[in-house]
Amino acid sequence: MQVEQKAAEGVSMAHRGGMTTGLLSRIRIFLEMIKFSHTIFALPFALTGALLAARGIPTGRQLFWIVMAMVGARTAAMGLNRLIDAEIDAENPRTRGRAIPAGLIGRGMVLVFIILSTLLMLYAAARLNPLCLKLAPLAIFFLVLYSYCKRFTSLAHLVLGLCLAAAPVGAWIAIRGEVELAAVLLGLAVLFWVAGFDILYALQDLEFDRGRGLHSIPVRLGVNGSLWTARLFSLAMVGLLAAVWALLPVGGFFLTGLAAAAALLCYEHWLLRAGDLTRLDMAFFTMNGYLSVIICVATLADVLAGRGGA
Repeated sequence: MQVEQKAAEGVSMAHRGGMTTGLLSRIRIFLEMIKFSHTIFALPFALTGALLAARGIPTGRQLFWIVMAMVGARTAAMGLNRLIDAEIDAENPRTRGRAIPAGLIGRGMVLVFIILSTLLMLYAAARLNPLCLKLAPLAIFFLVLYSYCKRFTSLAHLVLGLCLAAAPVGAWIAIRGEVELAAVLLGLAVLFWVAGFDILYALQDLEFDRGRGLHSIPVRLGVNGSLWTARLFSLAMVGLLAAVWALLPVGGFFLTGLAAAAALLCYEHWLLRAGDLTRLDMAFFTMNGYLSVIICVATLADVLAGRGGA
């Protein structure tokens, strides 16, 4: 009897262990599917917005809930995009290996993750201040809109930029409880930065998008026109950050970081000159990841030096 009881307990533990392993496996697949590591693009700019808004170091509570809101919003957004685009991804040779088309994770499970991430975002917004919570549904609207944009407009890149621009603006509102010109300029800088590198990323799917009847700036303008549009957007980003520097003003560390960011953008466009996409990973992920971190660190240095703004 004792042996049978131990055997039953062993089976039960193995079953629970299998369930835990299965859940962890699905979580890993989901995080890979939504490219969770790409959070590095927007999160440093959210922290930059928080530092500038606080004119110093925000409280630990504020930083925690800003990060939670960011993680929830981005996770929900990417999950939505993968879910809504699953059929298109299954047809595209570049994306058919993604988790949903490949059958690695079910749509129902993805929907659960999206709901939980959205609830996290809303709860974090509520913990920050009333204005953050009031604006959260607007942010969710644009997150959903982006996933449908390429079906009817070439401006999807700008809508994506608008979604990520919410990171520094939202962080500013979380600290100050209001929107100010400097926050808008910082948000616009992120908008053009993201739209610029998303145009470059979309060059990979130019022929597929044309054949499928999807819309993008590469489809409308071709390779050369897309490269020049991305360059102009990067220039706009640098100009807007310079305006932030002049308006607050922040100190020399921020200006040095801005110069470094401009150099990285120049190098990014040099890597992809003449539409050479062989170095896209370096230009897309590496350069832009460095850029956002550099701006954040430069802002932090100014804040610690007591030059966080007027």
